[in-house]
Amino acid sequence: QVQLVESGGGSVQAGGSLRLSCTASGFTYSPEIMAWFRQAPEKEREGITSIGRYGSTTYADSVKGRFTISRDDAKSTLYLQMNSLRPEDSAMYYCAATPRWIPANRRSAASEFNYWGQGTQVTVSS
Repeated sequence: QVQLVESGGGSVQAGGSLRLSCTASGFTYSPEIMAWFRQAPEKEREGITSIGRYGSTTYADSVKGRFTISRDDAKSTLYLQMNSLRPEDSAMYYCAATPRWIPANRRSAASEFNYWGQGTQVTVSS
């Protein structure tokens, strides 16, 4: 069955960097859209970035210019390079995927994604 497994989370000081990975398995074809979401305690899950199979990307304003999403379909892996981290970036980060094409303005909506990882915690201290 389909599985998404995140790794790379941890604790870092403000201004630091982390690289998250998400390894996918069980897909017949590479997912059409993959994305990263995050959820802080008592807050809603937030879609922060997505990437299409042919490389089109979207970014939330909160991470634009600091985070970079990429994917290596040969390795079935999604990445999130996070630079200039801030305390407000602290959250559980989730990888998500869908086999369907969805328009860019819907790629931050959790309801559009069929498959989810278990999450990896990122904590940024000031």
